[in-house]
Amino acid sequence: MSTVIPFESPTPAATTRPERVGVLLVNLGTPDTADTAGVRVYLKEFLSDPRVIEDQGLVWKLILNGIILRRRPRSKARDYLKIWNTEKNESPLKTITRSQANKLAEAIAAHGHVVVDWAMRYGNPSIKARIEALAAQGCSRLLVVPLYPQYSAATSATVCDEAFRVLTAMRAQPTLRVTPPYYDDPNYIEALAVSIDAHLASLPFQPEIILASFHGMPREYVDQGDPYQAQCIATTDALRKRLGLAASKLVLTFQSRFGNAEWLQPYTDKTVERLAKEGVKRIAVVTPGFSADCLETLEEIAQENAEIFRHNGGEQFAAIPCLNDSDGGMDVIRQLVLRELQGWI
Repeated sequence: MSTVIPFESPTPAATTRPERVGVLLVNLGTPDTADTAGVRVYLKEFLSDPRVIEDQGLVWKLILNGIILRRRPRSKARDYLKIWNTEKNESPLKTITRSQANKLAEAIAAHGHVVVDWAMRYGNPSIKARIEALAAQGCSRLLVVPLYPQYSAATSATVCDEAFRVLTAMRAQPTLRVTPPYYDDPNYIEALAVSIDAHLASLPFQPEIILASFHGMPREYVDQGDPYQAQCIATTDALRKRLGLAASKLVLTFQSRFGNAEWLQPYTDKTVERLAKEGVKRIAVVTPGFSADCLETLEEIAQENAEIFRHNGGEQFAAIPCLNDSDGGMDVIRQLVLRELQGWI
């Protein structure tokens, strides 16, 4: 004869605060100050990352410390001063990323106990400081959002590297998720197209050619398997299709090359120069690889490349802003985050 054991309800647990979910937006980074010392600190951290410069051997250390960090910070500080947010005494990238985090927090406030924060991979606020702050607020789950539409080891992967490094020192680790690249996400392509159309409509001229300029990388990195170039091509193809433009009218280029190695081509500055010399008088440049305007868009594209174009015979040049914290840009981030938070909120 079997024995039936009566079921007893477990003793109610002590009242605890609701579990919180942290969302951390991460962008590349910025110096804390627009002077030689501030830029030197930033460049040393950035260029000492083996994801950025893969060969961190003795020769590179001698070049970095003996040449680059002695010469480059002064010239880059002058560039930062051209775009610096003097009111807040910070770079536009920091201003915009903070605003993106604030607007995202407002947009998803109705979805439960979600805490939104932001960080920079290099510089401040650091990923370490913000993950620790989220954990201190009771976030037992964490969604890291690298703000790079296209994946590369030198951007998205190094954000993950740093997040994992921070977690190795934590006894009570939050459960971690990372958003994937969104280079061909229909919401992203639509937001880019709407933004481009709106800015073109506001110009006093019609560009003959639009350049889609992405941050470059050494050719060798792609040859070794980095998917970045393929994703930049996919973004540009999708944008051409959405805008109804031929490949000759929306041209893919790569900017910001550094050092003597071959980087992904065609180069933006050389393309701008060539077009001007060939008689093209009116161009516009859009930067779909950047989620927020920064030194590479506000100074390198809008100022340096504009000057190259005019110096070689071009007449009218327009730099189309990034999506930034615009309604369209925030809708892309909001939908990406909500999709990846499914099951948590």
